[in-house]
Formats: sequence, C-alpha cells, structure tokens
Amino acid sequence: MEGSAVVVEKLHKIYDNKVHAVRGISFRVDKGEIFGLIGPNGAGKSTTLRMIVGLIKPTKGRIRVMGIDVVKNPVEVKKYIGYLPEEADVYERLTGLEHLRFYAMLRGLQGYELDRAVEYGVKLSGLEMQSLERRASEYSKGMKRRLLLASVLMTRPKLAILDEPTSGLDVYASVNVRRMIKEYVRETGASIILSSHNMLEVEYLCNRVAFIARGRIIVEAEPKRIKEMYGAENLEDAFVKAVKEAEER
Repeated sequence: MEGSAVVVEKLHKIYDNKVHAVRGISFRVDKGEIFGLIGPNGAGKSTTLRMIVGLIKPTKGRIRVMGIDVVKNPVEVKKYIGYLPEEADVYERLTGLEHLRFYAMLRGLQGYELDRAVEYGVKLSGLEMQSLERRASEYSKGMKRRLLLASVLMTRPKLAILDEPTSGLDVYASVNVRRMIKEYVRETGASIILSSHNMLEVEYLCNRVAFIARGRIIVEAEPKRIKEMYGAENLEDAFVKAVKEAEER
C-alpha cells in the first residue's frame, strides 16, 4: 500500500514442535506512525516482530517493509530497520560514547556520517557527556536502556521495532525513554512498531493499536476507539475484556 512502512499479509508461523505461534494475521503500519502490537505472554507478538526484522522466516504469508519483501530481500530490508529486543544489554567494558561509535560502525558509517550519527545519539540519549565517558558497567538500568535506544535510533532507521522499551524501568526512566521515542518520530517522520505491557505507555505513544491473542489479531484501531468498543475507561481494561472474550470463543 502506498504510504505504508510495513504491510503484513496472512502471516503464519508454525515451529518444528508444531506450535502454531502466529495464525494468519494481517496489518499495516503507516509512515510516521507509532503502531502498538500488544498481547499477553505467548500470544505471538515477539514472534511477529522477529519475522518482520528477518530473524526468523514465516511459514506462510508475506511481509513488506518500505515495499520490499522481507523474505526475498532480507539484506536490503535490514538497511531500513532498527531493532531493540527486550533482552538487549550493553557491553559493560565500553563507555557510552564507544557504544554509539561501535553501533554506527556496524551500520557501515564512516567519517562525517559516523560523527553525525554519534552526535545525534548523544542528543537522543539525554545523557550527560560525563556519563557517556564512563563505562556502561557503571550505568543504572534506565541509563543502559536509554543508551541502547539511542544506539538503535541514531542512524535514523525508517522503521524502528521496539520490544518492551521500558521493561523494568522506574517511572522517571520510563518517561525519558518515551520522550526519546516521541522526539525521534517527530524529527524524522519514521515509523515505529512498539510492544509493551505498559498500557499507559501504549495509550500515550501509539496512533493505532492491535491486540493479539493466541496468534490472532482480535482488534485493531485507535486507542480511543478501542476504549469505546469495549466500554472501558482505559486501554488496560479494554485489553483485559478483549483477551477474555477471545479466550471464551
């Protein structure tokens, strides 16, 4: 679709142990949009994200990123994607600045382009230069997550996939990470697919949200519309009602 950063069509994933993790889901993510893919543990959301990134192949279905087929052209697609998995961690012997330079070099940047990316990463992270010159082993969990997110976004990927970006963070650190995400989309016009168990975060950040349960998308709409559909005061209540209804079918 014209104007879509991601198009997922009738996607399935069946593992070798016959677990049918994803069951024919379809959705799109528009350019400049923050799209939430939300579900309980084991619902298939992380599997879906990994298929979009190209880490695992779908059993059936099609994924296009910026119009490029992920399965047919995985190397080309990776040029457009930045990915922050939930379990990502820092290299504790490197300083914050060394992290940023290392990740920029992994993306093939050199010279002026590398320096510009690192400068943008410093800005996005919101960390003081005094902190960035210290080894990451001395960082708090919030500082590490901000550094990792900056490392993903500093090369300005057209699609950023963020799996639980504020997992385990306190309120102050979470607010800083959300600020980074909002600021990045506003400055670049990039798209983001976000997965989070924090419904306040999802409601604040996302333009549209899809709930996934048992490998199927059960509802997809703007957060306000979803709350209206389920007569809920907040997105968390709507999520609980939607998943319960899906499990009772």
